[in-house]
Amino acid sequence: MNGFLIINYNDAESVLKLLDNIKEYRCLDLVVIVDNASTDDSYKKLKKMENQKIVVLKNPENRGYAAGINYGAKYLIELYDIENIIISNADIIIKKENDLKKLIKIANKKKDVGIVAPVVIEHGKENKGWKNPTPLQDTILNLPLIHKWIKPKMLFYKKEDYRGKLTYVDVVSGCFFLIKSDVLKKVYYLDETTFLYYEENILSSKLKNIGKTEVVVNDVQIFHNHSVTIDKSMKAYHKYKALKKSQYYFQTIYNRANFIERFCLKATAIATGFLIKIRCFLKSGK
Repeated sequence: MNGFLIINYNDAESVLKLLDNIKEYRCLDLVVIVDNASTDDSYKKLKKMENQKIVVLKNPENRGYAAGINYGAKYLIELYDIENIIISNADIIIKKENDLKKLIKIANKKKDVGIVAPVVIEHGKENKGWKNPTPLQDTILNLPLIHKWIKPKMLFYKKEDYRGKLTYVDVVSGCFFLIKSDVLKKVYYLDETTFLYYEENILSSKLKNIGKTEVVVNDVQIFHNHSVTIDKSMKAYHKYKALKKSQYYFQTIYNRANFIERFCLKATAIATGFLIKIRCFLKSGK
């Protein structure tokens, strides 16, 4: 059995569009929507969509994206014994059912693989996964101005790495991916310490510890209206703070950053955060 899990926060309209997109897909046995304690009328709107195939759950407290995923995944696994779970943001467009069938087929066939993902198209650009950064790499990427130039060279794979049908990568985008239920249970689900960001990197490290890998299916594409949901509820500086808090946690706990590495991560994050705060202040004064 295959489940489809959507996490919603104050974005019922995007969820309704996605439901309309996938409601006839026969490869999906159950669709679960987790309303992550929305502050608007999202839950009320989505609850009207319930039927034999669609279930709407309300998380009583918003403890972040990872916690929302765990809430829905445990429901699917414990009550329905779902084998594969496709986890999706609300702001996703899937062109055809066959794309999901390809992901499911590879998940069932590849025993060494824990996560299967498509190529994610975000604002016309392709997201095909990335390498997990070391503490030093994340410190360099914290620096303003140069991070946009150096990030592709440091973390992204080369074009020739994507010539085949499948490409093994460290990390795939958390906006849309398939994970095997038995793998999710073996890693004790997602780490709920982070509220937002770095969930993918942490999950990648947990999979590696049990000998599982992640793959991108190069002939499957989905479209992501990136940051629509996040931008509705978080301003730029608060997004940055959440990002760097998660970054520090990941590098400290999962990459075991030493004292000097932790200091450099903090110092560069604070310095760049100060510049972002000034920019936000100047923009608000216009």
